[in-house]
Formats: sequence, structure tokens, C-alpha cells
Amino acid sequence: MARVLVIGPHPDDQELGMGGTIARLAADGHRVTLLDMTDGEPTPFGNRETRAAEAARAAGLLSAPGNPVTRIQLGLRNRVVEHGIHARHAVAGVIRAAGADVLFVPHPEDAHPDHRAVTRIAEDARFDAKLTGATMPGDGGSPPVHAPWLFHYYCTHLRVVPSPSFIVDTTGFEGVKREAILAYRSQFVDNPANRAVPEWVSAADRYFGSRIGRGAGECFFAREPLGLAGLSGLVMPGRV
Repeated sequence: MARVLVIGPHPDDQELGMGGTIARLAADGHRVTLLDMTDGEPTPFGNRETRAAEAARAAGLLSAPGNPVTRIQLGLRNRVVEHGIHARHAVAGVIRAAGADVLFVPHPEDAHPDHRAVTRIAEDARFDAKLTGATMPGDGGSPPVHAPWLFHYYCTHLRVVPSPSFIVDTTGFEGVKREAILAYRSQFVDNPANRAVPEWVSAADRYFGSRIGRGAGECFFAREPLGLAGLSGLVMPGRV
């Protein structure tokens, strides 16, 4: 089973972008860790304690029986995340401690400066985590590791239509994803400006699911080519 690290700039980004995939990975027995780079505050209707409780509840909802999705926070400051050696090495330490085989990070094309910075930090931390003879903060003495795969998920603030490299079938996990998003009441229930967001996300999932002949799907982008050992893992849409 894979050890998966999903890196998000703020609590709720992972749920919005790939909540169904997280739930599916956990249900399939993979070990999933969510890394929140910041606490996401300040926001109009939230505070640090509320967001922490919401994030913990969301992780619990995405978990599978006997296989909890774990969540940690790096502690960078919301709205002023900067790409630099301190942040890179801090994330590299988490990658080592998690023994990550697969990294998921935000898509690099985004209007939010925090999102763009987090993507650069995570991409560079993937490289830093493999450096021999170098201790990384928080690595707990774990050895250097190079995550073979890094994929980008879409949680962008730009009004763009994704052009994915692949789509994960998340049919059957639509409900738990929506519940995990709504666990962030301060963001998507109490804040009138964001109340439509969960339905936008559900509509996108239905659309991209239809592109592979399934009820729901989530988009991902890969810079490196994917290798297939055969056709058994492909989702075969019905003939049109």
C-alpha cells in the first residue's frame, strides 16, 4: 500500500480539490496524511480554534474504518507564505517522516499567492527530502526518501477549466466529500459569499465523471509520464 501525502495551503483546499480521491485512497487501504501549510486564518467567520476543529472533523469523515486519515499543520502564516529554504526543509522533513511514496500538491496555475508558493515549496521539498547527509526539521531521524510520484490537484482561484492528465473515478465517495467540505461551517455555511461553492464542486465532479463514463471524477495533472503495466487499471467508458 502507498504512503500518500496531500499538501494544502489552507485547511479545506485538499477536501475541495480531491476529497473524493482521499476517501477512496483511505478505503483502499493506503496511508493518507494531510499537511496543512497554514491554519487558514483570518477569515470573516472563522478563528484558529474553529478551523482546527473543522479540519479534524473533515479528516475523520474522509477516513476509512481502521485506516484513519491523519492531519498535521506546518504553522506557516496564512496570506504571507513564501518560497524559501526554511519552508522547503520543513516540508522535506514531513515527507521523510511520512515516508511518502506519492505527493499531491495544488496545480501551479493559480491566482492565490499562497497556492503558488506552496506548490513551489512542495516541488522543491520533494528534491530536498532525498539529500543524503542532511537532516531536515521534524524528520525524526527518518532516512532520505524520494517520492516517485508528484501529482497536481485543482483547487484554483482562477476561473479556468482544468485540462487534466488523468481523472480518478470517485463514484460512491461524492457524499463523504460533500460532508467533509461542509464540515468547514465557518467557510461554506456561515459565510454567505461561499455557500454556493459545495454545489459548484459537486457539479464539476459530475461533469468530469461523465468524461470517463462514471458518476463522479476528480482531475489531476502530471508533469512526468505515467507508466502502465497493463489495461486492468483503466476505467473503460461506455461506447457512444
